Amino acid sequence: MDSSLKRHTAFIKRMRQSIGTENRDHILKDIETLSLEKYIDEIAGATVEGVGRCKTEKDVWSAVEIISALHNRFSASFTPALVATLSVALSAPSRAALSALAPEQREKDDAARISRQRPILRVCAELALVGIIRDAPTRSGGEWIMKALKELLSNDPTLSSLPLLSTFLKSYSRPYLGLTPPSTKQIPTSSEPGTLSSATTNDAQNGAFPSLSKEEDELVEQDIRDRFKRMCEGYFDNVAKKLVIEHKRLQDQDRRNHEAYIRSGEIFEDRQQAYEKMTKGYEKLLASCQTLSELLYLPLPSLPTTSQKADSILIGANNASHLGDDTDETLTSGGKWEDEEERRFFEDIQDLKDFVPKSVLGLEGDAEGEGENDKDEEKEKLEKEKVAEEVRKLEEELEGLKLSEGSNGHAVGSTAISEMEDAKEDEDDTATPTPGSPKASTPPQSPHLAPQGPTQLLTSLLARLPDATNRALVDQAAVDFACLNSKAARKRLVKFLSQVAKNRTDLLPHYSRLVATLNRYMSDVGVDIVAILDEEFRYLQRKKNVVKELSEVRRKNIVFLSNLTKFRVVPPHLILHMFKVCLDDFSGTNVENIAMLLEGCGRFLLRSDDTRERFGTMLELMRRKQSMQHFDQQQLLLLENAYYQCNPPERAPRQEKERPPLELFVRHLIYDVLAKKTIDKVLKLIRKLDWEDASIQRTLHKVFTKPWKIKYGNLSLLAMLTYDLQRYHPGFAIAVVDQVLEDVRRGLEQNVYRTNQRRVATIKYLGELYIYRLIGSGIVFDTLWSLVTFGHPDGRPLPRQPCVLDMPDDFFRIRLVCVLLDTCGMCFDRGTQKKKLDNFLTFFQYYTHCKEDLPMDVEFMLSDSLEAVRPKLVMYKTIEEAAVAVDDMFNLAFQSSGTAPGEDSGEDSEDEGERPAEEEEEETYGSSTESPDKERAPSPDPVVVLAPQENLGPSEEADAEFAKELAKMVTDSSTESRKVDKKTALALWDSAVLPPGARKKRVDDNEADGDPEPNEQQNMMNFTVITKRGNKQQTRQLAVPSASALAVHTRSAQLQDRVEQQHLKRLVLNYEQREEAEEMKALEARNRAGAIKIRYVG
Repeated sequence: MDSSLKRHTAFIKRMRQSIGTENRDHILKDIETLSLEKYIDEIAGATVEGVGRCKTEKDVWSAVEIISALHNRFSASFTPALVATLSVALSAPSRAALSALAPEQREKDDAARISRQRPILRVCAELALVGIIRDAPTRSGGEWIMKALKELLSNDPTLSSLPLLSTFLKSYSRPYLGLTPPSTKQIPTSSEPGTLSSATTNDAQNGAFPSLSKEEDELVEQDIRDRFKRMCEGYFDNVAKKLVIEHKRLQDQDRRNHEAYIRSGEIFEDRQQAYEKMTKGYEKLLASCQTLSELLYLPLPSLPTTSQKADSILIGANNASHLGDDTDETLTSGGKWEDEEERRFFEDIQDLKDFVPKSVLGLEGDAEGEGENDKDEEKEKLEKEKVAEEVRKLEEELEGLKLSEGSNGHAVGSTAISEMEDAKEDEDDTATPTPGSPKASTPPQSPHLAPQGPTQLLTSLLARLPDATNRALVDQAAVDFACLNSKAARKRLVKFLSQVAKNRTDLLPHYSRLVATLNRYMSDVGVDIVAILDEEFRYLQRKKNVVKELSEVRRKNIVFLSNLTKFRVVPPHLILHMFKVCLDDFSGTNVENIAMLLEGCGRFLLRSDDTRERFGTMLELMRRKQSMQHFDQQQLLLLENAYYQCNPPERAPRQEKERPPLELFVRHLIYDVLAKKTIDKVLKLIRKLDWEDASIQRTLHKVFTKPWKIKYGNLSLLAMLTYDLQRYHPGFAIAVVDQVLEDVRRGLEQNVYRTNQRRVATIKYLGELYIYRLIGSGIVFDTLWSLVTFGHPDGRPLPRQPCVLDMPDDFFRIRLVCVLLDTCGMCFDRGTQKKKLDNFLTFFQYYTHCKEDLPMDVEFMLSDSLEAVRPKLVMYKTIEEAAVAVDDMFNLAFQSSGTAPGEDSGEDSEDEGERPAEEEEEETYGSSTESPDKERAPSPDPVVVLAPQENLGPSEEADAEFAKELAKMVTDSSTESRKVDKKTALALWDSAVLPPGARKKRVDDNEADGDPEPNEQQNMMNFTVITKRGNKQQTRQLAVPSASALAVHTRSAQLQDRVEQQHLKRLVLNYEQREEAEEMKALEARNRAGAIKIRYVG
């Protein structure tokens, strides 16, 4: 055997890297040739590290083979060390270490641990089956595996080790648990009676898991298999229970989110993140539970489902019958609580005697209980007498209510306060029953509180109370305090609760629940708290003039009293008296106090049987005083909101519209079934409808012309469906297109905010209709120009100028243009359509600069849309640059159409010099509105900006080639050109003869001579005379009278040539258009024959 250090070091390093299939042969050879006795511990550690890097099943088998080889050589020294190391590798992490980590770090550590322990567990299972890991010399290692798994699962409250159990059961459920898949094969319909048993026998013989006839052939003992199976089934039951709990929590959270959305119109980000995190955890737990259910052949638990009903919207339910038929507007339908969660919080209070011994609560003798009952009866009688007196006073005040009551309200309030103080003094004279406190020698009952003293425990409990922000923590705090119950502890608790920070009103509902829980057996807690709050309320009434400094204190006082009232800790007559005191002096801070009382406990008082009548009377009194007194706008808003929150108006339940079955079927097809995979099926079903029936046609027309009712991503499918129906019902497709265009136009005319979502869907639908060739590009460009010009004076948007239908701060039309460009703008990338879109984008940039500063989202949408359509588009930074670009665009358009910018209207051209420079493009644009109809293509839309867009003409290269060919034709074959003498011909074609410098000079001279002397321009005609000296040409201007024969012939020849040139241009352009139309028809015919749907840009 080789004992060299170098080879042993290399062997251990190779073992650490991997003991999978790639190193198997080399490692086995080294095991046979190396001595290895001195390195057993290092080899055991390296083996575990190598096992952790095994990924596939073959790697696991290779690792088992290598470990078997080492076991054969060193069974006494290597195997125990390896088993101990594997046991440590499979141990669960300590809870203390996990609790110290952040949740994100804990998830990362759990994922790394699972990936490391998964191959180790598989290798251990294989080693136990082959006999390397044993519980005893004569027993297998099944119990070792079971204990290792039990330790992992029992110390895992977050169920992070559940994937390890799933991995184990996938491969080893048969040998370790004895599980075989049940026979669930369905009985074939072709089977004859009496053949079922034989078929089952054949299936058992050919099955993948044949039953073993002898127990000796099993690799794990029967008792271990049974225990292992019971352990896994028990663990599955626990996982199933947790799944049901998480399912209910998720449903409750979903319901709360829905109610919050109904109340506020949005779901806040923190609530949404918590819901998404809960959903992610629930889905992960559900997947793991389903995997365990399949592996253990156990049924999944039944998950309760709650119907999603929008009960919170139906404020007016039919529950007003118990209030009496003679009730007025103050008595409405609905319960005391807004939702079930609030009802559980205020009514489902735990009973302390179920958690704490009776001796601790002071419930020891029956005689004492009888005495308490007598005192309670006396107290109830006193309360009834006070209530009757209070009702009588309220009724008298209502009967004698006059307009002068507002002046002496303060005196009445003072009298009421003094009467309340006298009543309180009388009440203090009576004995208050209190349960007996436990003896000092009574040891604390809670085992985990035993090592410390009561004072330290109470201090710790009071320190934890500000963090008790949910029902479970408050209930646990009540149980802990009951274990420390004493008179001194109750005084400390009352003092602590009465000194809540004025900015922590969120704690008051939970503290009120704590007081209500303790008040059942420690009534002095509730009495003392109410007395302190009552005294504080009286003090605040005396300090009514101090408004700002005590506003938060007033709010804390009213909120605390309101929550205690809903827990029935505050007596009804006391809270009603406070409401009456504020109502007597109905001004200043008392207006806010009444509003907070109505919001806090008004709904509860109005719907409780014992306070309904009195509180309804007070509400009526408050409404009368509110109508007679003068309040500012803020106070009126406070009172109105509080009143309608306490007593919401009745609303009838929303009636669902009744629809015929065929309409429901069509709506189901379009709204629910329509998808990429089902569009052919939907088309067939729609074609099978009775298209001759007028009601069916109306239903289909409504569904196909309301794109905002389907999913936004399915608009392309709806357009595709319309295109397919066009082959069989062309009139239907035409009606759909007409209605969509009408909806676009109606949206521009009305510009109602609530229809914006519909307008976006309609514009998107229009673009999809173009993609499927139901409309032409002209309609798309008409719509684009309408979006930026409709409603503006003379169709011209002006910078920062208000327009009724398109204000400068209204950016919705920009959104519509971006949606249409995103839908079909990429189709306009060649030919005349590319030029049209470029011209529109130039004007569109000018339109955006006419608006105020764009919001960030609109600016991003605009940049994304323009970049997608024209990645290299030059963006104009200022409105001046955009105005110059628009001016150049329109000038070029007029030149291409054969007219000059100032030819159409002399008035406009005269006024141009008097107007500001920034309005030149609008004037040029406006001059096109008065051009003759024969010079622009007809358009059904009166938006005048369409005229230059339709007559842009061919490009510059095409113009040059056309002029060349025209000159050749006129020179060769025109009979009129032969009648003109050489001088006239030279004057006619001077552009082909004159050099560039002379041509430019001639134009400049004409411009210079034409403007200052218009009379001379009318009587004379300029000619260019070319002379040649040597190789140098010279030009000279010659003025000829307009009445001369030369001038007359030249002018007639020019006019005739211009007419011929325009005629030939129209012929050539019409010929090109006919060729394009024929190519399009041929392509459509080929596509229709091949049943291929493509997007054609044309």
